[in-house]
Amino acid sequence: MRTIRLREAAVMVALAALAVPMTAGCGSGEPSAAGEAGEDVAAKATQKDVIELADGAGQFAFDLYARLAGDANLFFSPYSISTALAMTAAGARGNTELEMASVLRLQLAGVGGVPSDAGRERVAASFAALQEGLTASPETRGYELNIANSLWGQEGYPFREPYIKLVEKYFGGGFNSADFARDPEAERVRINRWVEGETREKIKDLIPPGGVDAITTLVLTNAVYFKGQWASRFDEKGTADSPFHGAHDDATVPMMYQKADFRYCETEDVQVLEMPYRGDEISMLVILPRPENLVNLRVIESRLSPQMLSMWLAQLREKELRVYMPRFEMTWGTEDISGQLASMGIGDAFSARADFSGMSDARDLFIGPVFHKAFVAVNEEGTEAAAATAVVMKRLAIEHETVFRADHPFVFVIRHNATGAVLFIGRVADLG
Repeated sequence: MRTIRLREAAVMVALAALAVPMTAGCGSGEPSAAGEAGEDVAAKATQKDVIELADGAGQFAFDLYARLAGDANLFFSPYSISTALAMTAAGARGNTELEMASVLRLQLAGVGGVPSDAGRERVAASFAALQEGLTASPETRGYELNIANSLWGQEGYPFREPYIKLVEKYFGGGFNSADFARDPEAERVRINRWVEGETREKIKDLIPPGGVDAITTLVLTNAVYFKGQWASRFDEKGTADSPFHGAHDDATVPMMYQKADFRYCETEDVQVLEMPYRGDEISMLVILPRPENLVNLRVIESRLSPQMLSMWLAQLREKELRVYMPRFEMTWGTEDISGQLASMGIGDAFSARADFSGMSDARDLFIGPVFHKAFVAVNEEGTEAAAATAVVMKRLAIEHETVFRADHPFVFVIRHNATGAVLFIGRVADLG
């Protein structure tokens, strides 16, 4: 399979990823890691809680898409990002928590409209229920969807036990002791290997060299892996090289073809196609600008919202279609998306004003980089996709003893202090 530069294809599959948290709801599935401790933690969330969480996640997804969209390919998992950030927000307090809850659309309010422990637990339980509903295997649901979370904390750092227990209980995020202070590179490799294992080796090197350092204190990771076969597969015999008119250049690509019944609608500006995967629980929604009306992708992107998506979905009707779809594969990232998240309203968390006192009484933590990487392959059989997110938390810099060691070339000045007159000036380049 060839990798091709298809911005439109990126949008198609990105929207499919957006649809996952919006369509899964509270369906039954295999127990997630969050529910393996013998307690049905997901039961603490009502169906209304999970729907509100999914709706909010959908809004966050489109908001983040608008921040990330440029003029090149794009593919990411808003579900992975929001989960990693929600685990982080569980340890935030004060204005830091309010900002993160607002951007992530988390309903943390308790009595009096302020965040409460009960509200935080309800949100965490909603994530547990959503993860449980999404997790699936080919034997039970017709497709594979695996989700994993993990914490990597500096050994000896005073993390608050209630925070660690909450993340383990509801997110299945097991705590791993790490030693970033002594060997950050070894810990980076260790975390990346965990990500590779959880994504069937589709996401490698999530955290780039230098991504963690000696003042890294906690890394929160999420990994998502999906593999599904089309309910109506393409016949490889129908695939033929065909031109693709890209945003910048034309290219010849393998174009798949089939004639079958699909749910479809069209407007003056777009054609919308729904292609379900086996099991009919997850589908890819393809939103294609109509070339005859000279409507470009930028115009369509500017209108994207949960409301617009709902309007298109309501108009879908089954229809026999001739479908031509490019076969493609792409990897997006690793990208540090902290700048985009800060511009969305999460400001304090990335600064010295950060309040993560729910994680530790030391009150010296803030979010550094937020790394994200995603992979997708679309072919005649179906789709394979994976993504991972790492939230890297650091400590505020500590003042160390100052050392002045003149063991290399330097300049010196001899001056009269009262008048400022420079009497002599010199440069020492070599000695001996």
